[in-house]
Amino acid sequence: MVTGGCGFIGSALVRSLCREGRDVLVVDKLTYAGVPESLREVDGKYSLLVADICDQAKMDAAFAEFRPDTIFHLAAESHVDRSIDGPGEFIRTNVVGTATLLQSALAWWRRNPQFVFQHISTDEVYGSLGETGFFTESTPYSPHSPYSASKASSDHLVRAWHDTYGLPVRITNCSNNYGPYHFPEKLIPLVILNCLDGKPLPVYGTGANVRDWLYVEDHVKALCLVNERGADGATYNVGGHNERTNLQVVQTICETLDELRPRAGGGKYAELITYVADRPGHDLRYAIDPSKLMGELGWKPEETFETGIRKTVQWYLDNEWWWKPIHEKRYSGQRLGKG
Repeated sequence: MVTGGCGFIGSALVRSLCREGRDVLVVDKLTYAGVPESLREVDGKYSLLVADICDQAKMDAAFAEFRPDTIFHLAAESHVDRSIDGPGEFIRTNVVGTATLLQSALAWWRRNPQFVFQHISTDEVYGSLGETGFFTESTPYSPHSPYSASKASSDHLVRAWHDTYGLPVRITNCSNNYGPYHFPEKLIPLVILNCLDGKPLPVYGTGANVRDWLYVEDHVKALCLVNERGADGATYNVGGHNERTNLQVVQTICETLDELRPRAGGGKYAELITYVADRPGHDLRYAIDPSKLMGELGWKPEETFETGIRKTVQWYLDNEWWWKPIHEKRYSGQRLGKG
């Protein structure tokens, strides 16, 4: 059972599970970022339940009818900028929705003791790092945005259901994902599509904020490994060891497009870079230490940022059928989260 299976990371996981021949139920509310077309290549290999994870009756029924051995819980509002504009929906989905799922899962597990609840979260729950150091599984939580606060809350709920009721759980906290089928409100797809449209490339502040980038397929492999071999009640940090400033990310995309799709009439894509007012409460730096995951379970990322970003840019060039309807009808690049 995969909640949020029509979203970016969720759909990558569903595609992987379906290719392995797993029986998959996707639970998705199909909000603005839920894109069933992201599962086109595995059509007929999964079931889809369009439902809100806050609906206790529907979640109870989903467990009873599908009889899952695992739930991968990815359903979440996830865009920091949107959480600044409208925090209520983030609290509802990320906090209340997780609590609702946990109650359904608890009742199911008491009849099916082999069941595991796997919760997928973010490194943003840890707050902001200075110029040195890394987030580890023991780093204290210090969220700074409504989004990260709601995800921190959901992490605590999952641990509480494990500690209080004995529900078997796994928790993963990942760094920034990127790759195919990424909704274009996020930095990397937004920059790619703005380049192709000849629009300005907005960089917050001076572009000095640092993120650790993780190719989505590497993340999916980590999730499956944690599900198969992870310890009950354990947390695993998933990071790509690919720190880049936001400005470096934008420049790398520009350079890649200069090679793969030169601008009509000449010129460089980097000429489109525009500096805009910074995001309120913008964390300076995120960086994950994935040593536990690598040492205990043997995971390691296969993509460097350079190889992953090239694959990502090429995918957007080759798959206009997926992003163009989104770009035209759902989100065309407007600035969000000004505070």
